[in-house]
Amino acid sequence: MIELRELSKSYAARGPAVQGLNLTVASGEFLVLAGPSGCGKTTTLTMINRLTEPSGGTVLIDGVDARSSDPVSLRRRIGFVFQDIGLFPHLNVAENAGIVLRLLHKSPAEIGARVDELLALVHLPAQEFRGVFPATLSGGQRQRVGVARALAASPRIMLMDEPFGAIDPITRDGLASDYRQIHERLGLTTILVTHDMTEAILLADRIALMREGRLVQVGTTNELISAPADDFVRAMMESPRRRSEALAAALKSGRRA
Repeated sequence: MIELRELSKSYAARGPAVQGLNLTVASGEFLVLAGPSGCGKTTTLTMINRLTEPSGGTVLIDGVDARSSDPVSLRRRIGFVFQDIGLFPHLNVAENAGIVLRLLHKSPAEIGARVDELLALVHLPAQEFRGVFPATLSGGQRQRVGVARALAASPRIMLMDEPFGAIDPITRDGLASDYRQIHERLGLTTILVTHDMTEAILLADRIALMREGRLVQVGTTNELISAPADDFVRAMMESPRRRSEALAAALKSGRRA
């Protein structure tokens, strides 16, 4: 379980980014942090694994204060997937996927077996992709390698920052669906950041909506639609429907033309 208690972050140049955030994420839950750009979603995410140090408040992981752990050790126990996945261009797929295991001083045999297992999990057959370099991969394939790398040390927690945002829509939908299955199969606790409400609704067990550094409302899709806390929540939850209606109108107009 992850608990955020009065979590805050301020920067000298631009003031508060996150203010007094309280949130509990249950073990095995898929929680989406959603909201407009600049609302503090990514800052909140990176405070969980101490890539960003809080200005105030506490992060508890299974009841233990994250500040009591060495930050490097903490990060190796928590998978992290970025939008810009940052694969090492001079390393092949197997080497990229297994880099955390090398840092943990696993044997070559252990690394090889685990990498093959991970590549199968993300639908990149090892026989075909092991020796391939990132420059020859598609965006979706690179992101799959990033997911494999994040899972290498068998973390129980996965943090994902706009992981599918830079991928074409068809590939994005497939990868998101595949990750949701991986989440369930491995019993992970996942926190995913997105500003795309369609993605949030399709993936989340619960959605936590943020605005201007504050948590506005947390709930299931049905709870947020049926009892929005304010007009902001209502507008966010209605945005997929509005986009769908606008698309339908555009298609209808195009057919008449």
